[in-house]
Amino acid sequence: VKVGLKLQENMLFKCELGHVKMQNLYIDERNKKKHEKIGPSPIKLLALSVLSCLAACFEFCLQKKGFTLSDLDGRAEVTFIRKDKDFWRIKKIDVDILPKIDNLEMRKSIAQCKGLFEQHCIISESLRKGMEINVNLKY
Repeated sequence: VKVGLKLQENMLFKCELGHVKMQNLYIDERNKKKHEKIGPSPIKLLALSVLSCLAACFEFCLQKKGFTLSDLDGRAEVTFIRKDKDFWRIKKIDVDILPKIDNLEMRKSIAQCKGLFEQHCIISESLRKGMEINVNLKY
């Protein structure tokens, strides 16, 4: 998977996502009021990545058991802490997955999926275990 970005103006980046139908996605790190921003921050994208990966893995587990969700909501909350010479770091991401449960049999399958689906989320498991990040500044 490869992505890219291009500076549009001070702290506003246009994302290059390859072959997806979405026309434009901007990452907006400008110090503007929330209603003036035209895109999410990297922190919001990270929280959404964790949330959507976990929700998709949960839904897939239910599908493997023969169930289709009629509705699912999710929320992720990022908590920060000052560390390392007073730089802000992410302390934790709390995720709530709120499926609409249609029947008792689905409730039983949810209990079975509860211990399995998290292991299949590439994003959350990679973050939990730590990952290598290589940075190259080419100029």
